[in-house]
Amino acid sequence: MMMKSNRNKKLDPRDRRILLNTCYGHFMSHFNMLVFPALVLPLMARLEMPMAQVLSLSFWMYLLFGLTALFWGLLADRFGARLLLLVYFVGSGFASAAAALWLDTPLVLSLALAALGFFSGIYHPAGLGLISKEMSRVSIGMGYNGMFGNLGLAMAPLLTGIMNWLWGPQAAYLCLGGLNLGGAMLMMVYPMQVSDATAIKEKGAGNGILGIFGILLAAMMLGGIVYRGATVILPAYFELKTPMLYQWLTGVTQGAFSQNLVATTITSLIFLIGVGGQFSGGQCADRYDPGISYLIFFGIAGLAAFWMALAQDLMLVGLAVLFFFFLLGMQPIENTLVARFAPKRFHHSAFGAKFVLTFGVGALAVKGVAAIETNYAIETVFICLAGAAAVALGFIGWLIATCSRHETDGKRVVTDTQLPSTKA
Repeated sequence: MMMKSNRNKKLDPRDRRILLNTCYGHFMSHFNMLVFPALVLPLMARLEMPMAQVLSLSFWMYLLFGLTALFWGLLADRFGARLLLLVYFVGSGFASAAAALWLDTPLVLSLALAALGFFSGIYHPAGLGLISKEMSRVSIGMGYNGMFGNLGLAMAPLLTGIMNWLWGPQAAYLCLGGLNLGGAMLMMVYPMQVSDATAIKEKGAGNGILGIFGILLAAMMLGGIVYRGATVILPAYFELKTPMLYQWLTGVTQGAFSQNLVATTITSLIFLIGVGGQFSGGQCADRYDPGISYLIFFGIAGLAAFWMALAQDLMLVGLAVLFFFFLLGMQPIENTLVARFAPKRFHHSAFGAKFVLTFGVGALAVKGVAAIETNYAIETVFICLAGAAAVALGFIGWLIATCSRHETDGKRVVTDTQLPSTKA
């Protein structure tokens, strides 16, 4: 599965503008999804609801975030990514404001969160498809883009925890609305120069190996379940499983910070460290066999998830760092593989198909986490996530074997990932 590298090519000003807009979009897409988990326990107290019911309020948000991806990908292939990204920022901004206004009405809050998931679902097929079609070094572009997505993961729990501590959960969603609308302003100030949506032509539609892409989709679906299951429960898990750490911090700070703020801060720091995982994943996909890199990153993440079920306090924090470093680091590798096996003119739709499975089906993990927490111990969540990772490793091994067989038979596997970007 070795690929040619464009390692010596530098990013030109056009590439940098594309990255500026798409990186901020990726930052906000994950920020949008991580505000709610940081507010689970405060909302339990405010709404007087058990954890399972509060978690269920976010189900449609996560489901639509993923299930709409193919729909948005088809629209991006037809009308171009720029228009879709603008709709993403504006729609997410107004949905966030609605969540703030109706925070105390569970049904309306759930609908506002669903709208936030609906519009946030635009980013991945539009933004990643744009990078894969327009940039000369796809893996590097995916790596940088992934780093900013990870910064969104990192900043969301921290800023949400601070906002909740100072002014309550409504302030968190009002801030979220402003940040999303800021993305629309960014697109106007730094407009992107990209190819026409219908300008890319290919000889036939057989550049991608359909069977290989199907195996990849199965592995990525399981990865989505692991990702969503872990992120939705992590702040609450830290709040419940780090009692000694919180007691020590209480003594040092004389009780200046709430347990929720401590848990959300730890979560943010872990996601921040995961930025290094995204960078490492992009570099590995650019320099080495992306299939083998994918296998290694997923395998380490799965082992860490299993041990997280048995640990607490500092040991738990250390394992969580390891888990998210490799779980998030494999995302640019996945995106490189999608770009490799999909026809270029259908890249938006291909990424849409990916995120229907990773974020759409992955949203079922929210229901699964709620059911496991209700009927079993909360630690069981991470044992189940480790099991899902083990099954994913089987699919990745199948992917590597299938690619090797195709290369041995002399069939073309590599598509147009390495082609230079089309200049407008």
